[in-house]
Amino acid sequence: MNYTFEAAEKSTVKLVMTFTGEEWKDAIDKAYKRTRGKYAVPGFRKGKCPKPVIENYYGKSVFFDDAFSVLYSENYPTVLEKEKESFTAVGAPELSVDELSDEKLVMTAIVPVKPEVKIGAYKGLEIKKYEYNVSEEDIKSETEKILLREAKTVEVTDRACKSGDTVNIDFAGSVNGELFAGGSMEKYDLELGSGSFIPGFEEQVAGMKIGEERDITVRFPADYQADNLRDKDAVFHIKLHAIKGKELPELTDEYVKKHAGCDTVAAYAEKVKERLENKAKNDSRDQTENSILQAVCDTCECEIPQAMIEGEVDTIVRDFSNRLAYQGLQLKDYIEYMGQTMETFRAQFNDQARSRVLTQLVIEKIIKDENITASQEEMDAEIAKQAASVDKSVEDYKKTLDARRLEYIANDIVITKLFDFLSANNKLVA
Repeated sequence: MNYTFEAAEKSTVKLVMTFTGEEWKDAIDKAYKRTRGKYAVPGFRKGKCPKPVIENYYGKSVFFDDAFSVLYSENYPTVLEKEKESFTAVGAPELSVDELSDEKLVMTAIVPVKPEVKIGAYKGLEIKKYEYNVSEEDIKSETEKILLREAKTVEVTDRACKSGDTVNIDFAGSVNGELFAGGSMEKYDLELGSGSFIPGFEEQVAGMKIGEERDITVRFPADYQADNLRDKDAVFHIKLHAIKGKELPELTDEYVKKHAGCDTVAAYAEKVKERLENKAKNDSRDQTENSILQAVCDTCECEIPQAMIEGEVDTIVRDFSNRLAYQGLQLKDYIEYMGQTMETFRAQFNDQARSRVLTQLVIEKIIKDENITASQEEMDAEIAKQAASVDKSVEDYKKTLDARRLEYIANDIVITKLFDFLSANNKLVA
């Protein structure tokens, strides 16, 4: 088999494979041996009929499709391996037969490949820096959450509902005066402040009293899962039936000793403060890193093949399905409830998937261009740090590390160095 390849449009490679007449004949023989058992010819037992008889009975081309598959499966992976430095396939190719005779077979594969990304700039940009701080009110509020462990649920009849209450409501949502699928429910229990509903919904329900009805206006997020509702204003008619509040115990040294393992309320509050500050630090870092990547991606040009986008959509849908499963729901039931099809459900994630793919391509290119790697010294230091965190010797801890785990550690080091590099080479402004 001989082959040639050349770059084609939309991040594809045109691969042309030419097979000799002998290779084509051999593929047909292999196809016959693999599939003869499924052909029935009068006078012969299945699997025992000679190839010429089957061809005469069903037609000369009876084994062609299977012979194409033989040549493809035996040769296509070999080409990809040989040319891995030239291109990387990212999806199944589109196959066609351009020429077929007793002398030769010419097969063309249009292969979606990992695209080249052109980065306009990744140095010298002015990028928003995120900083989250922890207030004394945050610490107090978080410290008191431990009281929920022994909170008693009580019926509330003498006041309006507030954050932390569970309300029983009817709601009906409409856009431009038209009710939309999945936007109505009766006798629904909603915990105010839980963030279960879209931003602004729970805040506007707060303050209602039993028997009260009101209309509230909210705006669906731009990344909302239902594309027919994204970035649209909606009006919900609410009727409140009941309010359940929480009666909390007193926060004492005895209580935190029992539930948190701390001797005093002050000690527990200090522990909470440390946790919140660590979270604020991590959130600040993550948001800033996302800001850096977005700024760099905004300068990029890249023609991403649909195969890569579909692959990322697969991942998003699988994660979504798993989250539903934890709630005892099935994806097909959710899609039906939302008035969608699997096709429309998947389509709403295209932009998110494209953004994820582009971000990963940008990361890979900068790492390659700047030759960012994890040295053995850095690997050893990280392994020693992890060993100490689980109270093991380095030698014993190394025994628990397989190749996949070592690759993860190396990648974590590289990503950390990447963002250190990007932070140092761009202007971060609050």
